[in-house]
Amino acid sequence: MLQNKNIKTMQSIEKQIEDKIKDDAKGTLLFPEDFQQLGSSEAVRLALHRIEKREIIRRVAHGIYVRPKESSYIGEVMPTAEEVAEGIAKRDKIRIVPTGVYALHALGLSTQIPLKLVFLTDGAARTIKVGKRTIKLKRTTPKNLLAKGKISSLVIQALREIGIDKASPTELKQILKLLKEEDLQLLKHDIKLAPEWIKQIMKKAIDG
Repeated sequence: MLQNKNIKTMQSIEKQIEDKIKDDAKGTLLFPEDFQQLGSSEAVRLALHRIEKREIIRRVAHGIYVRPKESSYIGEVMPTAEEVAEGIAKRDKIRIVPTGVYALHALGLSTQIPLKLVFLTDGAARTIKVGKRTIKLKRTTPKNLLAKGKISSLVIQALREIGIDKASPTELKQILKLLKEEDLQLLKHDIKLAPEWIKQIMKKAIDG
């Protein structure tokens, strides 16, 4: 009797989770924590595993699922590694800042699509595998996460990657063009956070 009751409970949890998943828009990232009010961690994990087996959802990475969007051209559309990183940041209520080659790519300074996306974070350091790509979260000091502008924070990290006095005239031209699209107040705020040599480059977006 107890075993039958447990099976019915599991089926009930699975049905509730499935209904909740189908209420969300396709492409929404799904985490076990989203369903914690419906059952124990183990019950939720097993339910998601069974729902995945029935091909209602797909596993994106360890502990992350999605009900994929559909394209008439390519079929299922899985979330990008960038979307997964943003989803993790939202779930864990942490800040993330793109750095390294990924920052260059995000600004259009590199056509190379990085297989490893490196972010600075105030959360736990970890590595998440998403298909052939990797998300690496590197814990850093709060000061490195204080930049408020999306463009200006990327510029600071991109210039760090390029190195002092190593940016080409073409790269500098592109950087200044992008910085002029940044909100002026955010740019002024973020300039104060940059190393002196980067500060001098960023100021040119305001001075002329």
